[in-house]
Amino acid sequence: MKFSCDQQELVRALSVVSKAVTTRTTTQVMKGILIEAKEGGTLTMSASDLDISIQNTMQADVQEEGSVIAMAKLFVDIIRKLPHSEITIESDDDFNITIRSANSEFQVVGMSPDEFPERIKEQEGDKYIEFNRREFSSMIEKTAFAASIEEARGIITGVLLEIEPDGMNMVAIDGYRMAINKSAMVTGASGNVVIAAKMLGEIGKILADVGEDETGRLYLNEKKAVFLFDQTQAELKLMEGEFIRYKDILPREKKIRLVIDRVQLLNSIERASLLSRSGKNNLIRMNLTDNLVTISSTSEEGNVREDILVEKEGEDLVIGFNAQYMMDVLKKIDDEKILMYFNTQITPCVIEPLEGNQYEFIVLPVRIN
Repeated sequence: MKFSCDQQELVRALSVVSKAVTTRTTTQVMKGILIEAKEGGTLTMSASDLDISIQNTMQADVQEEGSVIAMAKLFVDIIRKLPHSEITIESDDDFNITIRSANSEFQVVGMSPDEFPERIKEQEGDKYIEFNRREFSSMIEKTAFAASIEEARGIITGVLLEIEPDGMNMVAIDGYRMAINKSAMVTGASGNVVIAAKMLGEIGKILADVGEDETGRLYLNEKKAVFLFDQTQAELKLMEGEFIRYKDILPREKKIRLVIDRVQLLNSIERASLLSRSGKNNLIRMNLTDNLVTISSTSEEGNVREDILVEKEGEDLVIGFNAQYMMDVLKKIDDEKILMYFNTQITPCVIEPLEGNQYEFIVLPVRIN
């Protein structure tokens, strides 16, 4: 195998593919990147940890066809450190790899490509949807954070994708909060799938790295989801099991309605959390009286209170929250003002936009004396 290409283009391709490389394994091939140079000037790189596989294709000057597995960490580090110029890479019959650029030459040990896991297949016959790349990336960012990070909790470490012909819902829940984001961007097939939040987060990172193509395609079957955008493909294993019936958790009543400035609320909670985080629950109190919300926190080190003017309908209420959970939600919203709904001290708070139904966040309260 022998080819030449631009260093920066190769770095960009490797940064995408290396997201599927795992270091938590004793199997050497899983720590590698498969490099395939093909006649006609096509260079394909692939990586897989069996749960997620990523493949990227770019153009190169291929002088000799062939393939080899390079150890990802060392190979990527070398390529990144080389000057911004043309690179020539070749391998011999023993899979030793030589990297040349300007006055530099590296020789590293590779592996046989025969040991690499099965490549991503063509998705003939699978149903698919087309989506807006930027909007899909935004939905991942505003939903996946609310999934559980405890692997023992099974299905709720994943994100539910409810796909209909006229739109999609993305849902995550960890037992303390829930994020629901909606979009009308989808065209194509319908169905529900659950994807591990961690892997979906990697898709979001890839979407930030790939080119300017506005649309992507998602193929679905019973066991996997395959994303296609620009010159990149990513294959993810679907999670098995039935997702929580999240609609049953949504409060049926909305007795108290607030219109509040999101940034002002976020800043007040952040300041109150300077004291609350020294406690067990990172507890802050919200006292809803007339057209005023008072944010307060008390610990052994001191206390704080701040007032925020709001538009309020309904009775008064004192309710407690974990400051971090509330801040996490508020940071994912772009709107200047938001709607907040409350019922009692022990029922969830619902956060929605003033107009439309693009998102819905649920935050469970903390019991207070």
